[in-house]
Amino acid sequence: MQDLHNNINPKRVISPVSVADNTAQVGQIIDCQGHASVEYLILIGSVADADATFTVLLEESDESDMTGAVAVADSSLLGTETLAGFQFDDDNKVRKLGYKGYKRYTRLTITPVNNASAALLAAVAVLGSPSIAPTVNPPV
Repeated sequence: MQDLHNNINPKRVISPVSVADNTAQVGQIIDCQGHASVEYLILIGSVADADATFTVLLEESDESDMTGAVAVADSSLLGTETLAGFQFDDDNKVRKLGYKGYKRYTRLTITPVNNASAALLAAVAVLGSPSIAPTVNPPV
């Protein structure tokens, strides 16, 4: 087996949350400096509403406060935002979305539509291919 443990740096994007309305869940800004890859993992728990859908948006910027942020072009994604989205019957699943762009900062947003009941979700960014390895444990 290869060593993944010492070559990744996980970051919290959206803490576990129960969403019972259509409020967009805006993730933490992720600084990609020092890493050549980033993969977003979206963790889906129970989705109670029978017609809710959840769209995913990934933005990029050169500014730490996301000034001038733009949606990531499809050519800079691994997978698609559509495939990373989910709906009412996707209980207890995981979605992934990779970024291969060149901006330093990225931010993930998950937006519910037609959601009036509890939906459990969380998201994590896994930064990989570090310029300095091994990465620290526990992560900072």
